[in-house]
Amino acid sequence: MFSRQTVLAVLAASAALMSADAFAPAAPIALSCRTSAMKPIAVGLAIDDDIATEEDAGEEIISAVDLDGEEEAADEAIPARFISAQRIQELREQHRRHETDTGSPEYQVAGMTERISHLTNHLKEHPKDFSTRRGLVALVNKRRRLLNYLYKEDEQRYADIVGALGVRHRVPGAIPSKEDQYGRFPGQKANKGKSKQKK
Repeated sequence: MFSRQTVLAVLAASAALMSADAFAPAAPIALSCRTSAMKPIAVGLAIDDDIATEEDAGEEIISAVDLDGEEEAADEAIPARFISAQRIQELREQHRRHETDTGSPEYQVAGMTERISHLTNHLKEHPKDFSTRRGLVALVNKRRRLLNYLYKEDEQRYADIVGALGVRHRVPGAIPSKEDQYGRFPGQKANKGKSKQKK
């Protein structure tokens, strides 16, 4: 921190500037501050002004121990999006097919799965964030389409990625069609003239 002499010098300089004579023609102003216990000091930027003496050691506002504690607290509070970005990178590197792979279904599904889990946790904290919910639904549908494609192309790669990531996904053949699902129910009743087209 600043020494007592430096603070008094700054106060004396500001008092001199704020006086009525501050805007008068230039005249030499001698700035010295004398008290019974202090020596006169010169106003200026000197290296010695920033060096604290033993007398000023007790006047510190923040100690070095406090600063170390704040740095440790800052390290503990890593943002969730940063952790998620690191996890996405790790999963993509783990599931890519070769070193320059950025487009394989495994690579894309691995990144999407982590983004889905991050957005799900975000929505647990912020349930009224509807735009994020819409993005989450779109992301889940995109991942489902990629997994359907991967199942059609290579069932072993599909089984590996689903097992490794723990994704709940129904294979396309296991999803019943509308006729299979609703065929046992009777059809819709005929309309009684209200919506008939006139001929």
